[in-house]
Amino acid sequence: MTRYAAIPWPWVGLAVALALLGQEVLLKWFGANPSLAQTSYRILIAIIGVTSLALILLPRRRPAYLLGFLVCAGLMAWALWLQYGEGLEPCPLCALQRFAVIGIGIVFLVAGLHNPGRIGAMIYALLTLVIGGFGAITAARHVWIQSLPKGEVPACGMGLNYMLDTMPLTDVLNKVFSGSGECAEVGWKFLELAIPAWTLVFFVAFIAVAFALARRDDS
Repeated sequence: MTRYAAIPWPWVGLAVALALLGQEVLLKWFGANPSLAQTSYRILIAIIGVTSLALILLPRRRPAYLLGFLVCAGLMAWALWLQYGEGLEPCPLCALQRFAVIGIGIVFLVAGLHNPGRIGAMIYALLTLVIGGFGAITAARHVWIQSLPKGEVPACGMGLNYMLDTMPLTDVLNKVFSGSGECAEVGWKFLELAIPAWTLVFFVAFIAVAFALARRDDS
C-alpha cells in the first residue's frame, strides 16, 4: 500500500466543512435552476473524493492495473445497461467518451498483463493521459452543452456512425464537438451529476492513478 504524507485530521475536517458550506452557498445563490458553476463545483468535489479514495486504497501495481480494467469494464457495462435496459440512446459525445473508457481499459489490461517497472508504468501513464485527456475534454464539452438554456441548444444532428461513414474524421470531430440537441438531454443522474459529469470524474481519477502507479517502487 502506498504511503502518503500524513494530513492532520482537523485540517481534513475543516476542508470538508468549508466545501460543504461553499456548496450550500452556491445552492442558495443559484437557486433550483441548474447552472454550469454549480455543476462544476459538484464535479470538483466528486473528483477530489473519488481520486483521493482511489489513491488511499491503491494496491500494488499489477492488481491496481487489473482493478482499473475492471472499473472500465464496469463503466461500460453500466452504459450498456442504461442504453438497452433503460432506453437511453448515446449521443455522439457519449460515444466518444465510451471509446475513451474502452481505450483506457485496454491500456490497464495490457499493463496488468505486462506488470511493468517504473519506466514502463510511466509509458502507460502517458497513454492514459492522452486517452483520458481526450475523454475529459469531451466530457467537459458535454457538461457545458447540458448547461445551456433551452433556446441556445443546437438542433439535433446526424448519428455518429452515419457521420463516420460519410465525412472525413476532422469534419466528424468538428461536428460532434459543436454539439447537437440529443447531447443536451440529461437523462440519468446520480448525486445531482449527469453521466458526462461522472465520466469526467473517472477520467481524472484514472490519470491520477496511472501516474501514482508510475511513481511507485513496487511492482
